[in-house]
Amino acid sequence: MAATANIGVVGLAVMGSNLARNLASREGNTVAVYNRSREKTDTLIAEHPEAGFIPTYDYTEFAAALTKPRTAIIMVKAGTGTDAVINELVNVFEPGDIIVDGGNALFTDTIRREKAVRETGINFVGAGISGGEEGALHGPSIMPGGSDESWVTLGPILKSIAAVAEGEPCVTHVGHDGAGHFVKMVHNGIEYADMQLIAEAYDLIRRGTGKSPAEIADVFAEWNTGELESYLIEITAEVLRQVDGETGKPLVDVILDQAGAKGTGAWTVQTALSLGVPVSGIAEATFARSLSSHPEQRAVAAELPGPQEAFQVDDVDAFIEDVRLALFASKIVAYSQGFDEIRAGAAEYGWNIDLGAIAKIWRAGCIIRAQFLNRLSDAYAATPDLPVLMTAPYFVEVFERAQAAWRRVVVAAAQAGIPSPAFSSSLAYFDGIRADRLPAALVQGQRDFFGAHTYKRIDKPGTFHTLWSGDRTEIEAEDTH
Repeated sequence: MAATANIGVVGLAVMGSNLARNLASREGNTVAVYNRSREKTDTLIAEHPEAGFIPTYDYTEFAAALTKPRTAIIMVKAGTGTDAVINELVNVFEPGDIIVDGGNALFTDTIRREKAVRETGINFVGAGISGGEEGALHGPSIMPGGSDESWVTLGPILKSIAAVAEGEPCVTHVGHDGAGHFVKMVHNGIEYADMQLIAEAYDLIRRGTGKSPAEIADVFAEWNTGELESYLIEITAEVLRQVDGETGKPLVDVILDQAGAKGTGAWTVQTALSLGVPVSGIAEATFARSLSSHPEQRAVAAELPGPQEAFQVDDVDAFIEDVRLALFASKIVAYSQGFDEIRAGAAEYGWNIDLGAIAKIWRAGCIIRAQFLNRLSDAYAATPDLPVLMTAPYFVEVFERAQAAWRRVVVAAAQAGIPSPAFSSSLAYFDGIRADRLPAALVQGQRDFFGAHTYKRIDKPGTFHTLWSGDRTEIEAEDTH
C-alpha cells in the first residue's frame, strides 16, 4: 500500500467516525482508517465516499498507508483496550512517529504510557477532546499533551479540525506527557459543577414559583442572551421545552431522576484531594449524582422530617433574578476552583500550563463553552500569576452584585428543605477564602491534644506542642503537620 495519508484514525465508533470525517473534510488531510471490526470500516467508507478515506484492515496495512512521521489518533474506550492498540501500533511504527490517545484516559495512565512509548523513540500524546459527537464532527476543543517534537507535526492537523472562537482555533499544546488529559479531566469536573448548578436553579424556580418546564425554558433562553450565555444554558432550555411523545408530559418529568457518571468528575475530586486543592463545588456536584443513584436509600429516608410549610415565593421575578445571580456567582467559583487544580497539577508534575490559553480554547467546541471565558483569559493576560481567579476585578464586581441574592437563595433553599449542595458549598467556599480567620485554629488544637500533631503560633515563629496529659505547659517541637 502506498503511503498517502498524513493522519490515521483507529477506532470507528461514533466519536472516531466523526473525528475521521472532520479530518477528511479539511484541506490537506488524507485519512487512513482502521477498526477491529471490518464491518465498521466498510460501513464508514460506503456511507461517506466524499471523504476519500483510505481503508485498512490490519495494523501493518494501516502503518503502510501513513506518510512519515506516521501520525495516528486512537479513539477507543479508555482502559485495557487503549493499551492493546498502543502495543499494536508500537510494533508497526518507527522512531519519530506519533501515537495520539484521544479518549478520556486518566492522566496518570497517560504519564505511564508516554514514558513506556518514549523508550521506543515513538512519540505518545494524550489529547483531551471535548464537544461530544457534534464537536468531533464539526470542531471540538482539543487539549493535547506530548512532546514539543510531536506538536510540530500534530499542531497544524489539530488546528485544522478544532472549533474556532473569535478567529482562533480552540487547541493549544497544553504541556508534556499527561498534561492534556489532566486539563480535560478538570474541564469535565467543571462541567459536573456547571450542570448541577443549572439543575439546582431549575429546581428552585420550579418549586418556588410553580412555573412549568416550558415556562422555565423561556427563563433560561432569556438568561442565554446575557452574561450567562453558554452552551449548557442553551441546551437546558431545549431539554425543558421537550414534550414526551408517548405521555404528552414534559420530558424532564418522565426521565428517571438518577444521574449517570463516567468517572472524570470523581477523578477530578480525587486528584484535587491528593493535591490539597479544595474543589468543593465540583465535589458536591459529583456527590449529588451519587446520591441520586441510590433510590433504595432515598426510599427508606423519604419519611424523614422536613419543613411543614409549602415553599412559595412572593415576588416571582425578583426570586428568578436572585437565582440567576446565585448561578453566575457559583459558576465563577467552580471555574476558579478548577483553575486552582490545574495550577497545582502543573506544579506537581512539572508542566508549564498557560491558564489564559486554556480559557481561550474552551470558548468554543467544548461542553462548558461560555461567553464569560473571555473574562478568564483577560484576567490571566493581565496577571499571569493570579493566585485566585475570583479576585480579578471583573469577578469582584460580579460578587458585589450577586452576593446578597446568592445568600437569599441559599437561605430560601435551606428553609424550604430543597437540596442545593452546589449553591451552598460554593457560597461557603467564597466565605471561607475571604475570611480573615478560620476555625482551623481549633482543629489544630484538637489534633495536638489527641495526636501531638503540633501547631504554630501567630505571635512568634516555630512549632509547638502543649503537654495535654501533663502539666499543660507548651514546648517547642518538631513539625508533624
